Amino acid sequence: MRKPGYELHPVIEISGCDDAVIVGYEKMVETIRETKHRIVVCDVYPGVDTKQVVHALSALHPVVVVDTSDLLKPLPILETQFSRNITDDRVFGFMSHHVIESCFDEAKLNSARELVASTDSAVVLIVGVGASLVSCSGLLLYFDLTRWEIQKRYAQDLPNWLADNPKADALEKFKRGYFLEWRIADRHKISLFDSVAWFIDTHENDHPKMIAGDVLRDAIAAVATRPFRMEPYFNPGVWGGQWMKQHFGLPNEAPNYAWCFDGIVEENCINLEFGGEIIKIPANNVVFSKPHELLGEKVHGRYGLEFPIRFDLLDTMGGGNLSLQVHPLTEYIQQEFGMHYTQDESYYILDAGDDSVVYLGVKNDCDKETMLADLDAAEHAGASFPVQAYVNAFPVQKHDHILIPAGTIHCSGKDTMVLEISATPYIFTFKLWDWGRLGLDGQPRPVHLAHGKRNIQWDRDTDWVKAQLLEQAHTVSSTPDYEIEQTGLHIREPIITFRYTVRTACPVIMDDSVQVLNLVEGERALITSPSNAFAPFEVHYAQTFIIPASVREYCIIAPDDDPVILICAQIR
Repeated sequence: MRKPGYELHPVIEISGCDDAVIVGYEKMVETIRETKHRIVVCDVYPGVDTKQVVHALSALHPVVVVDTSDLLKPLPILETQFSRNITDDRVFGFMSHHVIESCFDEAKLNSARELVASTDSAVVLIVGVGASLVSCSGLLLYFDLTRWEIQKRYAQDLPNWLADNPKADALEKFKRGYFLEWRIADRHKISLFDSVAWFIDTHENDHPKMIAGDVLRDAIAAVATRPFRMEPYFNPGVWGGQWMKQHFGLPNEAPNYAWCFDGIVEENCINLEFGGEIIKIPANNVVFSKPHELLGEKVHGRYGLEFPIRFDLLDTMGGGNLSLQVHPLTEYIQQEFGMHYTQDESYYILDAGDDSVVYLGVKNDCDKETMLADLDAAEHAGASFPVQAYVNAFPVQKHDHILIPAGTIHCSGKDTMVLEISATPYIFTFKLWDWGRLGLDGQPRPVHLAHGKRNIQWDRDTDWVKAQLLEQAHTVSSTPDYEIEQTGLHIREPIITFRYTVRTACPVIMDDSVQVLNLVEGERALITSPSNAFAPFEVHYAQTFIIPASVREYCIIAPDDDPVILICAQIR
């Protein structure tokens, strides 16, 4: 067992701004009052407690308060308008391309605008999602929140922004956020980002933190020029294990930890430290604000304002098998869900037990119709699916890299610690069989056999998998100081991965692509700049970190006596 060195709350120090953060509503009100603005516009991300904002800012003594939730179209009309995006599926919707204006009643919005414009020499307070639609001439504040925090609030009966569903299933709430509400809110936030006067971190409801827009934008610009980590979060699962508890020093309050989300830019936060005060911002804000610097030209040109690489950890050590699953083909995810690209992925084996296996591809001469009939019986009749009769089970050991292009049936077996390297559409898992178990909530986990059987590639059999997806690593460069291997991914996948084994130091020239890395062997490593463009960055075992494309070149240093190994992913 390793000494825990995994940082659960990494911070990025921003120098020269020691008094930049204003803490608490009382001081916020004082600061706002000093600006002498007559109109105060408080635009918010869905999930922010707007009632608390209105209550706290009532100290400004506004004569008019406009709550944008009163300006929305009636919920039944919104439900009909967005039915294509919401669908009646528990998990999957269709990606929305709507803009925020489409959510509001035009007559109500115009009336609110006229009311604000006609109110002279007194404070007007506009609060809610889309507040800036009412007036763009006042002091603009933006109250922000990460998607992970929103999901935690969902569990505490927070309804979706465009629904009255406080007691709805967590998967349904997430679906509405992922496919509809967050897409609309992100487009709106992007349009405002450069004009916001003050950003407010609302992760602690009763302890907000406000920072000037220019200061935060400068800080984000600095982040996009150096290596950084996001704050990870952990979730238990029905198949979860004990490895992360032991290696990361996690609390024992959860029965297990199945997932560590340490590299999902859409959901993780970044902790920015200004003179001892920490501001949490959605990591996506770096993509929105500095896409060229973060992503690189070729990646930005291909993916726009999307971060295309995801790292997470899957822990089944002392747990159970993942669900047997398949991810959609590119044409399928485009046609059925409105996504631009699909969920190609791979498993890098961080640790393994004596009997660890990965299920991958169908067996040679597998009978398609018989297998589908058995899967159908398992889903609808409660039968046990004879997985060993149809699906390959390949033994795996530490540092194996298993490639999984979309369309390949797969899952990790028990007693395996997986670093999952994936494209970003991360919810598109079609479960084919879940080993006859219930979720932690006591309910059956969703199985999507109808989707899955339309995506299984039956020619990916034993021989094909051995030739295409297993043991693909080959040496690119080798010196006494380091070895570089290309470990994947498959030609169908847009991500390419390299393994750096560093004995002393290894220079890296980046290829105009953001890189995501993880230290898969060794207590710690240093990332340094040949030109001293950034301070040495220390990373510990199993930590994921990001190197923006603007860095262009760096050096991996093994600071202790033993070699270190890092896996690096970038866009091909």
